[in-house]
Amino acid sequence: MTEVKTLDEIVLAEPRGFCAGVDRAIEIVERALAKFGAPIYVRHEIVHNTYVVNELKSKGAIFIEDLADVPPGSTLVFSAHGVSKAVQVEARARGFDIFDATCPLVTKVHVEVAKLAKEGYEFIMIGHKGHPEVEGTMGQLTSGIHLVEDVADVAMVQPAQSEKLALVTQTTLSVDDAAEIAAALRARFPKVREPKQQDICYATQNRQDAIKIMSPQVDLVIVVGSPTSSNSNRLRELAQRLGTESYMVDSADELQPAWFEGKSRIGITAGASAPEILVAEVIDRVKALGAVSVRKMDGIVETVKFPLPKGLRLDDLPPPGHIS
Repeated sequence: MTEVKTLDEIVLAEPRGFCAGVDRAIEIVERALAKFGAPIYVRHEIVHNTYVVNELKSKGAIFIEDLADVPPGSTLVFSAHGVSKAVQVEARARGFDIFDATCPLVTKVHVEVAKLAKEGYEFIMIGHKGHPEVEGTMGQLTSGIHLVEDVADVAMVQPAQSEKLALVTQTTLSVDDAAEIAAALRARFPKVREPKQQDICYATQNRQDAIKIMSPQVDLVIVVGSPTSSNSNRLRELAQRLGTESYMVDSADELQPAWFEGKSRIGITAGASAPEILVAEVIDRVKALGAVSVRKMDGIVETVKFPLPKGLRLDDLPPPGHIS
């Protein structure tokens, strides 16, 4: 007779949750609100998390997609995902007081694209069509940058030449998927230039590595993250690919008791834009379903910290109620 498992232990991935780029982006909006007062306008969701966006809305942030919706003379923040050159030019032309919350690791990709474009390079970008980071990076040029989403796209892409061809990627991709697509690109374009350091950010890599360690140890993986969060989606997909049942939730309210039936050990992680308060609520809900202990995995301790833009530096008082 097979023994029926009963819910026992929660295993917490390490690292999980906010990365330095997300911390910085949220702090930029909070400091702008503290310094200039509401409303502060933000182009696109500052980060892809429902809780974070709603908290900032409650403090006076207004999220927009079209710059025409921003009154003249307003303070405008660009989201962590970055924006195209066209958006930058339009925002300056409209006379907004602009603070750029683009993650510095995304900015690094933009700088590389601009530098190599001057040297005559065309680009192939690995990323997801329609994602704001991809739109921002591809929008650094008016032509000569081509998007591939999977290995099948590699055979279809048609750059004008292959002697000067460079590869860039969205920073929040599956590390394994990106490596597979990059290998296909190298096979088709042997001279393709790759970044000196991979574009996929340290936080995305670290959270995916933690999933690889955690998944074999647990019966179920819960990823805390919003549906629009690329890196959160990749965590759930990775756990599933490793053979562990996995679900992504925006909040503890989305947990379904049926998921936990016959499961003993539950793994919990969070995407880079999901605050720890949501993780704590998920832990409480899983405990209410029967889990009796919580064990934190050993993992990398992230110490990266990105500076704030001029005008919002640390000589100001920190804004009250920082989202965590």
